[in-house]
Amino acid sequence: MTVIRTAVYSAIASIFPIAGTAFAQHQPADRPTGPAGQSQMAGDKHAAGGKQMSVEQCTADWSAGPKKAAKMMSEKYGEPGGVTPTCLVWTDKGPFKEIILLNEEIQHDFPMPHKDYLQHVVEFKVPTDKVSELAKFDGSIIVDRTRGTIGARCDTEAHNLLALNLAYDIINGKKNAEQARKEYGEIAKAEKSGTTHEYLSKLTFQPMPNAGDADMALKKGQPGEAHTAVEKN
Repeated sequence: MTVIRTAVYSAIASIFPIAGTAFAQHQPADRPTGPAGQSQMAGDKHAAGGKQMSVEQCTADWSAGPKKAAKMMSEKYGEPGGVTPTCLVWTDKGPFKEIILLNEEIQHDFPMPHKDYLQHVVEFKVPTDKVSELAKFDGSIIVDRTRGTIGARCDTEAHNLLALNLAYDIINGKKNAEQARKEYGEIAKAEKSGTTHEYLSKLTFQPMPNAGDADMALKKGQPGEAHTAVEKN
């Protein structure tokens, strides 16, 4: 039983460090003792110590792009509040509700081929009639009407700021999707030659707290209402 229990614990600890710690605290006293037992327990403690691992340790096996972004975000915003094997999350940093970093490189060819993995989210109420135009502008603009957020996912914070600022221009009618796409390309191209732009360095609008839209419950007779079957006589 001891061998089986130890194997199960090690498996749990390697996948879920916090769960592994809780599992260890509830083990009976017949776990191995002496030098061999102490060595096993030390290994368990190391495996269950993932919560205290640095960003560098957490992302040691990550792809190059996400790993670089993890270093940049942690240097700017400190340790992430949420850590999983595939995701880091910073909450309420600067103007952002969330910064979400994935260990997943998503191919994106606008305005030039690159990988998406870093998302910046702000609270903002996006009018429903602008959602389609935002999707035409950039497929990596993510609108959550119920939650009241808009996010941009790219490879750097600067590019996400650029996308969010241009999205705001679309929302307030200053630009349409094609104009925003053209300006994004021009600013991104100029950035490569060392030219900076305000849209790359900060949000040009204020987030809108409590912007969520809970929608409305269906009323009797409205399309989409679930009807019970009518029994035949």
